[in-house]
Amino acid sequence: MSEAALAEAKAAARKAAFARRKAAHAADPGSGAGRLSELLAGHRGVPLAGYLPIRTEIDPRAAMAEASAYGPVCVPVIEGEGQPLRFALWEPGMPLVPGPFGAMIPEAPEFVTPEILIVPLVAFTRAGARLGYGGGFYDRTLEELRRRGAALAVGFAYAAQEAEALPLDPCDQPLDLIVTETEMISPI
Repeated sequence: MSEAALAEAKAAARKAAFARRKAAHAADPGSGAGRLSELLAGHRGVPLAGYLPIRTEIDPRAAMAEASAYGPVCVPVIEGEGQPLRFALWEPGMPLVPGPFGAMIPEAPEFVTPEILIVPLVAFTRAGARLGYGGGFYDRTLEELRRRGAALAVGFAYAAQEAEALPLDPCDQPLDLIVTETEMISPI
């Protein structure tokens, strides 16, 4: 598939997935983080990267707050186009400021390296494929972290964001697990 055709296929997949996510978000009673907490309970004390949701992303903050009682929790900070993410320590109720792309970030960031990353996404497959927003931030970050050692990538999404297949290119990093409001999925 040509680069232009791949970009067009990804754009179409994103558009369809955003519509599914928007509908799921509108129907969300806010209990999705419970399933995520179940997974994280087995990893107490391990440095964890969550995210502060934007738009219609499923909200991991309740699970992040629970995990913060046992070990470091951080959130992504975008430092520039084409660069991997850095992760700043986060605690519930701490002062936040707007960061790039509308995500909030800690006002006075202290950076750490996570071992588990809760990864936001637009769409996923049961095989562990992930479609993000198109900036490649998580792909670059996961590639770098995996090159340096272990990094567990946990996709967190509404079940409605599942796709049968997604257009991928060689730099797209797979997910190790997917957690939805209804189940935990180990890629096949």
